This record gives sequence, C-alpha cells and structure tokens, in this order.
Amino acid sequence: MEQITDEFAIIDNFLCIRMPKEVDHHGAAGIREGADRLILDDKVKNVVFDFENTTFMDSSGIGVIIGRYRKISCFGGKVYAINVSDRIRRLLSSSGMSSIIEILS
Repeated sequence: MEQITDEFAIIDNFLCIRMPKEVDHHGAAGIREGADRLILDDKVKNVVFDFENTTFMDSSGIGVIIGRYRKISCFGGKVYAINVSDRIRRLLSSSGMSSIIEILS
C-alpha cells in the first residue's frame, strides 16, 4: 500500500479515496485535483470512494464521482463506493450513480 495523503492511497491498482465528512463545493475541488493527478499514474486502474466518515454530500460530490468515472473508464477501469450510509446510498441511487458505479457496502 502506498499512502499518498490522509485522503489518498494506492493499493495494488486501486486508488482509494477517503471522502471527507462533508463533500461540498470546497472539498470537491481538492478531491478532484488529487484524484486526477493519481489516475494518470499507470499503476491506477480502478477508483474506490470510501464514504465511512461522510455524513453530507451535495451535487459537487456527484460531480467528483462522475468525472473520475469518465476518466478511469477510458482506461477500462471501474469505480466503487464502500462504507456507504443509507443517506449516501439514496443520493447515489436517486442521481443515477448506482447504475455506473458498484456500491459494495
């Protein structure tokens, strides 16, 4: 495992992103920039969003996920969501995200 920051780690060929407590416009920019830098690394083939600590997410968070999905799917990769609360699961489902990403918990 290569721990890049508190938010980002690369495990095998997975970029693991620990989402913050609140994913809004301010937090989304840092996630987007950090993830994009690491996705360009040849070692990253899939992206895992970890929502363990997340209690709130607005459309900015959906945008982060869609953007990373578009980038990684160009390389044949997949996007996963783990540790999803009922609230975040409803948001992902109602936004249509559950049809393009795999929700594992």
